[in-house]
Amino acid sequence: MTATLKGNKLLTNLNAVQREAVQHTDGPVLIHAGAGSGKTRVLTYRVAHLIGQGNAKPWQILAVTFTNKAAAEMKERILALSEGNAKDIWIGTFHSVCARLLRVEAQKIGFDRNFLIFDRDDQIRFVKSVMKANHISEKQYAPDGVLSAINGAKNAFVSPAQYQTIAKNPFEETVAFVYGHYQREMKENNTMDFDDLLMNALYLFQEHADVLAHYQDKFKHILVDEYQDTNRTQYLLLNQLAAKHKNICVVGDDDQSIYRWRGADIENILNIERDYPGCKVFRLEQNYRSTKRILHVANSVVQHNVRRRHKALWTENDDGEKVTLVDLDDQISESLFVVSSIKDELHKNGRNFSDLVILYRTNAQSRVLEDALRTSGIPYVIVGGVRFYERKEVKDVLAYLRLICNPKDAISFKRVINFPLRGIGETSVAKLETFAEENSISLLDAAGRAAEIFTISGRIRKNIFDFAQMVRKYAALKTEFSPGELARAVVDEIGLLRTFKEIGTEESFGRAENVRELLSAIANYCNMHKSSGLEHFLEEVTLISDIDTWDDRSNAVTLMTLHSAKGLEFPVVYITGLEEGLFPLTRTLDSNEELEEERRLFYVGATRAKEKLYLTWAARRLRYGEYFENLPSRFIKEIDQEFVLRENLRRGFEQPGQRRHRRTNTREPRVDVMPAYDDFSQDMPQIYKGCEVKHGKFGIGKVVSIQGNGENMRLIVKFYDVGEKKLLVKYAKLEVLS
Repeated sequence: MTATLKGNKLLTNLNAVQREAVQHTDGPVLIHAGAGSGKTRVLTYRVAHLIGQGNAKPWQILAVTFTNKAAAEMKERILALSEGNAKDIWIGTFHSVCARLLRVEAQKIGFDRNFLIFDRDDQIRFVKSVMKANHISEKQYAPDGVLSAINGAKNAFVSPAQYQTIAKNPFEETVAFVYGHYQREMKENNTMDFDDLLMNALYLFQEHADVLAHYQDKFKHILVDEYQDTNRTQYLLLNQLAAKHKNICVVGDDDQSIYRWRGADIENILNIERDYPGCKVFRLEQNYRSTKRILHVANSVVQHNVRRRHKALWTENDDGEKVTLVDLDDQISESLFVVSSIKDELHKNGRNFSDLVILYRTNAQSRVLEDALRTSGIPYVIVGGVRFYERKEVKDVLAYLRLICNPKDAISFKRVINFPLRGIGETSVAKLETFAEENSISLLDAAGRAAEIFTISGRIRKNIFDFAQMVRKYAALKTEFSPGELARAVVDEIGLLRTFKEIGTEESFGRAENVRELLSAIANYCNMHKSSGLEHFLEEVTLISDIDTWDDRSNAVTLMTLHSAKGLEFPVVYITGLEEGLFPLTRTLDSNEELEEERRLFYVGATRAKEKLYLTWAARRLRYGEYFENLPSRFIKEIDQEFVLRENLRRGFEQPGQRRHRRTNTREPRVDVMPAYDDFSQDMPQIYKGCEVKHGKFGIGKVVSIQGNGENMRLIVKFYDVGEKKLLVKYAKLEVLS
């Protein structure tokens, strides 16, 4: 055992409460950790202490958090503290831990160990496939809505059969039907989605008591970060695993529970002492991050919530500057103020670009901010734009690799059977599907027997057969080639780079670069994980999140939603768009629970700031070419004004040529005439000329023209696969990608 772990030397860097929390190693523990109170330090020191004092071997410890980035940082810190003596700890996200477990145990619940994991795009395709096969109209039941309901059921650990019994209306009955077919076909395809990883791990434990007993014995100590964000399925998993030893240590803060829309249940942390009688509670209330004034502002807002555990964050840091609250005319003046303020922070206070972050409630707000930054020559990075692995050409290559790894993968098969173009249209694929169903075989096996399908023309039958032979060839070579060599060979054989070169546009050159970057990523992954196969790379790619891809080393201003900022900190923070109907969102105003979550979201944003916090709101905001008047957010009124410096930069002018919508009901705080932002959530950016959009039928394209506004908005979109199409936004069901 290393000297570092002997004695109490490890504990000297902790305050009194942190030290107690680290040393209390027997039985259930809640570490109620306020923002910036050093929870990661306590978690990592607790693990090192467990190992150093001989309470547990590294492989008897399970540590779970919510992002790969957080898991990697935690592991790095633990290895440093233990001088490399902790390599065998299980550390990861809920999804990666369950994926690792299922790679060993999946056969017990009817899956092969080489199962593939679907991302959201794959899920949508699969839902559409199920709906089409069962003649369910996408116009009547939007696939996105059906999928969201299915995911919600999985987060609550509700099976298709259970969902059927609680369905109350035609939509829910349709969801129940699709859900059942979706799950059966996923299993037939040897695939799982994100939520299946958790559900199937729980099913495994319920159906195989010996497997559960094995992992209960194995994990003598369980540590859970961000416990306030756990959903029902995660909660049940943890309870199952901790049932024997009851050495579960959960760390969290109910004031930072902001994922209710994703299934998180704040009751999990509020009722921890009910679930684990005798649970020892430690309150980390000393904040090491923010100035006193920033903390006062954050606390003064969140204290308006009723459902919360009492705590009083305090700090020994300086008072710091007052929080700056700025009243502005519109989103343009807001963006110009932010740019001007950034320049002041750089020149007067010696900041780096990377010291600053701009936060907003919805992705729609980012475009105007981006324009202002770009015009001013300020470098910036966006968290949550079109992720690299979601770009069409990248997903096309990944689909080939997934099909090679899993010949049962029908979604990947249908994605690439006619990419690059082989003349194999939807009609031929439908006939292929019918043949596969009649013979109870996979689509790839059906393609290998294309010669038997006489309803398809001879030339197309040959193209289908050749495609199947190519996939089978590379499946056979998978063990002989490295993943990097295999991927490069596939790209060469389908002639993808050559095709992009022949197109010869700037856009096609960019797509070619993306494919080359993917090949580099696979090669780099193989170099770093020499014993891992292609399946492991595909799993890593699927489980990656927006924040995991953020390069925090670049010297650039960061733009992100308030949700994405969780767990981060910056010297200077801008929270923009503090208006009723935007923050808080319109849909939350009639629900106390949702309104309290919006307030917690403000608290999270404010406590990201170490030294300086700016708050902005605009009296008018442009949407679909029309200005709507706003009231300032109720959160502004809830702030203790003693700690605020308010600047009124409004000029109150009319925008020439713009129609303005005036309030007909001026009672505060509700703004009835402002358009609801519900359809404009953090996952739905605003449509603008030049942005990329995805259509269910036509694929991905770029908006080249916009006419009209509101419900009458019409677009001309140049789709990469089918050319230009005219669309009415109201009915097009577009997903905005950038």
